[in-house]
Amino acid sequence: MKTYLDDGSIKVRSMLETDAKIIYDTYFSYGWHPEMETYENYYKEQESGDRFVFIAEYEGRVAGLCTLLLKPTEGPWLDTNWPEIVDLCVFFDVHGKGIGTRLLDAAEAEAKGIADHVFLAVGVHSGYGPAQRMYVSRGYNFDGSGVWYKGKQLGQYEQCCNDDDLLLFMSKKLN
Repeated sequence: MKTYLDDGSIKVRSMLETDAKIIYDTYFSYGWHPEMETYENYYKEQESGDRFVFIAEYEGRVAGLCTLLLKPTEGPWLDTNWPEIVDLCVFFDVHGKGIGTRLLDAAEAEAKGIADHVFLAVGVHSGYGPAQRMYVSRGYNFDGSGVWYKGKQLGQYEQCCNDDDLLLFMSKKLN
């Protein structure tokens, strides 16, 4: 296990195999429909070197996660070799404690060693409002490619659903 930061209250570390069940159970408790395989794959991809997985602990218990995908599979910057920040989530009961900031600090620090930019996608519905504001305040800029839905750029007047797959892409210069 690697520790990326530890300020005594918030610790960001690499993923343990047992974290997959904690993440799954927490998301399920929110009424979401997670797939255990997703989080098991995060661990496998971390171990194979395809993805960094950052687990936040707050006061000794898992409180959120963020991943850094080294070979993104969608978005406007596929040909750039920029890493993609994926699945930043802070558990509801610990919002407002600076955990999301610490997770992004760790992800950006690792990304800086790989490329001079990093990118991410953010949902457009109101549930993503805090994340949208945080990304802008940290220097992320929209790419101008418009809205993406289910992995593809959405054309003008095309139909979509305002769900978690409706995204805008943003990037940040790191160096």
